[in-house]
Amino acid sequence: MLHSCNQGKMTIWSFCLILFLSNSILVLASHVRHLCRADQKNALLEFKNEFYVQELNSNGIVGDKKTEKWRNNTDCCTWDGISCDPKTGKVVELDLMNSFLNGPLRYDSSLFRLQHLHSLVLGSNNFSGTLPNSIGNLKYLRVLSLGDCHLFGKIPSSLGNLTYLTNLDLSVNDFTGELPDSMGNLNKLTELHLRSAKLSGKFPSVLLNMSELTLINLGSNQFEGMLPSNMSSLSKLVDFEVTGNSFSGSIPSSLFMLPSLATLVLGRNNFNGPLDFGNMSSPSNLIVLSLLENNFSGPIPESISKLVGLFYLDLSLWNTERAMVDFNMFLQLESLMFLDLSYINTRSTLDTSIFSPLLSLGYLDLSGINLKTSSTLSLPSPMGTLILASCNIAEFPKFLENQTTLYYLDISANRIEGQVPEWLWSLPDLKYVNISQNSFSGFEGPVDVIQRCGELIMLDISSNAFHHPFPLLPNSTTIFLGSDNRFSGEVPRTICKLVSLDTLVLSNNNFNGSIPRCFENFNTTLSVLHLRNNNFSGTFSEESVSEHLRSVDVGRNRLSGELPKSLINCTRLEFLNVEDNIISDRFPLWLRSLPSLQILVLRSNDFHGPISFPGESSSFNKLRIFDISENRFSGVLPSHYFAGWSAMSSVIDIVDVIPSRYAGRDDSGNYQNSVTMTAKGSKIELVGSVFAIYKTIDVSGNKFKGDYPEKSHQSSGSSRF
Repeated sequence: MLHSCNQGKMTIWSFCLILFLSNSILVLASHVRHLCRADQKNALLEFKNEFYVQELNSNGIVGDKKTEKWRNNTDCCTWDGISCDPKTGKVVELDLMNSFLNGPLRYDSSLFRLQHLHSLVLGSNNFSGTLPNSIGNLKYLRVLSLGDCHLFGKIPSSLGNLTYLTNLDLSVNDFTGELPDSMGNLNKLTELHLRSAKLSGKFPSVLLNMSELTLINLGSNQFEGMLPSNMSSLSKLVDFEVTGNSFSGSIPSSLFMLPSLATLVLGRNNFNGPLDFGNMSSPSNLIVLSLLENNFSGPIPESISKLVGLFYLDLSLWNTERAMVDFNMFLQLESLMFLDLSYINTRSTLDTSIFSPLLSLGYLDLSGINLKTSSTLSLPSPMGTLILASCNIAEFPKFLENQTTLYYLDISANRIEGQVPEWLWSLPDLKYVNISQNSFSGFEGPVDVIQRCGELIMLDISSNAFHHPFPLLPNSTTIFLGSDNRFSGEVPRTICKLVSLDTLVLSNNNFNGSIPRCFENFNTTLSVLHLRNNNFSGTFSEESVSEHLRSVDVGRNRLSGELPKSLINCTRLEFLNVEDNIISDRFPLWLRSLPSLQILVLRSNDFHGPISFPGESSSFNKLRIFDISENRFSGVLPSHYFAGWSAMSSVIDIVDVIPSRYAGRDDSGNYQNSVTMTAKGSKIELVGSVFAIYKTIDVSGNKFKGDYPEKSHQSSGSSRF
């Protein structure tokens, strides 16, 4: 009987539990279905309508257009980029990073009605305006990410109202001035990202009050002056980066003594004097130390050997004042994977075998140091990158034959003669090879020796003594640099099979025949074609033009005929130089439709006729160098001819100019744009970085009639009429 009673009670309890759980599930399901609050949905939809969502960014990349999937008849808490508090239905997270929003972030934006936001991530959009003071109304924010949003003006002091903030990212913007003092109120902040934000002034002293900071990134700004002597208040700091500023003076030893510090990046500043690591009695947690390109002088402190946890060390361009260096100090750093000692200005001769005990070393740059190598040398570490430029090496390093993991090799600017050994191309992982500025004359083995290196991406053999036959290149070749050699004959048509070819530089050789007529028909991505100062003849044909071209230099050849009209399809073209040929054509006004064209040089050809046509706009909006001198152009130049050429009178941002690529180590290739200009009757050659500041208009040596247009204001430039 008792058993029966107990069994009945258990049945009743089980039934009640089932009813309770069923009811809870129904309530929860109903709650989820109707979680979104009307006021929150309306604010989000209004915020969406404040912006235009474009299809592509400037690089042609499709964005993640999250807001286009928002629908009024759906729960806003299920929308892309939205998270809600499950109890209240209020929006607490908004993540529209890289959603291609275009338009200003207004001070009265509906965004600021979302008062309970904890996380606001709007990075990589195009707001192109100031950051409104209203941002300070979102007082519950923990995370604010507005990196790469094209914001400008001063950072609003209202940011100091966000006292719950733990993570702030304002990097890659165009702000002016200094950080507001009010940011000292952000005493819960742990991460501060201000890289490339265009900020200036002294080191922000308000940061010393933020004792919870674990990360400070002020890299690539315009800060100056000295770092504060006492950094000990930042006792939790793990990552500190100020590279690419104008900080000066000595580095405070208190920085090295922070117990939690793991990453210290101070490169490309004006720090000077000797380096003092202070009293590092306790083991250091430092794993990354980058001091490159400063003004340090005197010996490298031997106490660096106490940083036994380092896996990344960059001391390049240290001025030891030609003192001797005891390289044995680095042998204590057994965890090193990356070591850059390039151009440290020492008279020491380094025996490369000294680094044999560093078994983890995968990146080694000893450029500028006199090296001693031997054929029996063996580096047991799995080396991936080895850079031995300007090391006074006279023989091809035999020890490389055993470096089967080698990915990047640079032995440029040495004294190596003879032939490149055939075994080099059998290294299975080799992708980038720079052997420029030596005295190589050929390649061991058969003509197709390089072709056996099936995965080669970049080969730079410029400034050597290579001659016929021209090497066969692997189909994987993306960048080939062969300028300043003794190549002759025609460029082999096998070059047309390189469907991934991006950069082809063969300037200053003795090539003849026609320019290869295949880049249009093949699925090529050719963006750089430099064939300057050879003996190419015939026409510059339509088939020689790839629509991806960005830089073209065929100057100083014997090309005839007309300028290829297919250039009009090169919407990325920035640089076009056809000087010193015998091209006979009328003025290519059609080039004005190219949105990126900055430099146009037609000098010393047989161009003729007028350059101005009634009813036709002659505006080249981005053109900075315009040289049509020494031709047969005629007619009258209207007084307003250059009025619409806005780039001629604007201040140039160094980021926007055509770069001198491969400044030693860039994988994009070692080439420089070059043009000849005339100044005060003398010819000068502009090469590389000079383009950053130079602007010119040269229409001299033609047959123009009447008065010349008045010269508008020129910044760092000249005009010749």
